[in-house]
Amino acid sequence: MNDLRGVVATACRMLAHQGLAADVLGHVSVRLDADRILLRCRGPADRGLLFTVPDDIRVVHLDGRVDVAGGYAVPNEVHIHTELFRARPDVQAIVHAHPSDVMVADLAGLEPRQVFGAYNIPASRLAYRGVPVYPRAVLIRTPELGRAVAAAVGESAACILRGHGIVTAGESVEQATMCALDLAELSRITAEIKRLGGAPEPLPDKDRDELPDLGASFNDSSRWRHYASRLEIAGLAL
Repeated sequence: MNDLRGVVATACRMLAHQGLAADVLGHVSVRLDADRILLRCRGPADRGLLFTVPDDIRVVHLDGRVDVAGGYAVPNEVHIHTELFRARPDVQAIVHAHPSDVMVADLAGLEPRQVFGAYNIPASRLAYRGVPVYPRAVLIRTPELGRAVAAAVGESAACILRGHGIVTAGESVEQATMCALDLAELSRITAEIKRLGGAPEPLPDKDRDELPDLGASFNDSSRWRHYASRLEIAGLAL
């Protein structure tokens, strides 16, 4: 379990280092078993996601029971995690972050579209599958709101919370984290194209069909190691 705590803590640092989680906002979780998750909680001396340590990652029960000692508390939006895990047995990890690029593009009415291909294949595929939007800019602080977010996510890997942030889900912490980075990049490019006055056509079917599925070892693991190395260079690795 300690190794898994380290992975979640690294994901938190990675998201903050890449600009997806300003100050103390956002959290990452991973499923332990049918009833419990590990979740990034907040301690009395919390310095934000960029400085997350394994001790910040605590066991939380999906039924609402929480045992966080040492002055720790679950985040107000714990229900994003508990209700989505309940609704999606296939999901093993969840990211909630606040990337401004995603929020701004969505509020500008810009829907992520598959206009590029090999530049970033996972992000391209994410755009093609479509990214649902939860339309309320509220704090997800009740089980009912958590269930509404889970319903908006549906079977997708990502969801935009309008005027708020994002939720991504995956088969691993690495996958959910890379999905969050891809969604932020997709939104950044979408907004930049709009600023430049462009209106590109969707990727042609023949080009889409040529995009290979490079697999989790490349899409998730290799890229995770890259961003983890960036943390090392910045002196932020655990």
